[in-house]
Amino acid sequence: LVRAVISDPEQSMCADVCEEARGLLGLGTARMRFRKRMFHETKIRTKSGLTENMLSNKLRFDSRIISRNGRDACRELIGFFFACDRSLTVYEFRQFGKNRTNALPFIQKGVYQHQRGQRKGKAYDLSDFYIGANLTFRSVDHNLPESVKQNPVLILRVISIDEAAMDFLKSSSMEFKQECSKQVVDDSEVFKKIQGIFRETLSKRGVRVITGLGKYFRQVDKNRNGFLSQAAFKEALKVFHLEMPEGDFESLWLILDDSKSDKVDYGEFTRAVFGEMNEYRKAFVRKAYMKLDFNKTGSVPMVDIRKCYCAKKHPLVLAG
Repeated sequence: LVRAVISDPEQSMCADVCEEARGLLGLGTARMRFRKRMFHETKIRTKSGLTENMLSNKLRFDSRIISRNGRDACRELIGFFFACDRSLTVYEFRQFGKNRTNALPFIQKGVYQHQRGQRKGKAYDLSDFYIGANLTFRSVDHNLPESVKQNPVLILRVISIDEAAMDFLKSSSMEFKQECSKQVVDDSEVFKKIQGIFRETLSKRGVRVITGLGKYFRQVDKNRNGFLSQAAFKEALKVFHLEMPEGDFESLWLILDDSKSDKVDYGEFTRAVFGEMNEYRKAFVRKAYMKLDFNKTGSVPMVDIRKCYCAKKHPLVLAG
């Protein structure tokens, strides 16, 4: 980013490029790619007027992909949001061999808009970055792995941010609004209310309900695309004796079905109804999963779990 002007492809639009293409470069003149290019030798004004000082006002954040594919869910992503032009970029850490790790472009630097939710169509700003926030992008607009492109909307969950940089940008930005919009607050209140309704039920049979619902959703999902209709969700809640007032269900459905397609991802529905672990605990789950997934296939068979799991130090085992 610091060398943006020097490395800009527009800087190669000069007479030497034409001569090189025609083979007219004189003897002793090196090709463009072998020459040492200095900043003061740039002859073309680039489209971007950003300077190193402006680009230094950035917010660093870590994120992960919301996906059913275990391999994609464990991708290590690091991003930067630039307050000067409200652009962002995301990189992926990839390990090559045992001792070499590179950061490869995942989302190219640019100004992007929300693709889902109440702020759909609005550009990202500083208030959109906090732990637990979702960043949405159109998959077709980026050069992504095929497994990620299967979903038309890429969802990145922010798992950590640079708090010091955030505090600095908040103090220097006059346009930043610390309070969330009323609509976003209303959405979170709906989720909390519904989760409170099921809290007592889940305390008694939480594991059986959640795992049972997951199996039920996969059975009725004939298209295997992860989406179910409103009627299917109502029937599922009825089968597992989870009573929810009709008004609360309608409020929940209006939030989740923002595309008005009458279908909702049952992973999102489950997270909205039952809540989810915080990002700190999920980080340990991902680390354990990456240890279990030896071949990086995205799924872990029971055979591999048995190789790693040991209950010798469990209190019940020690107690006999």
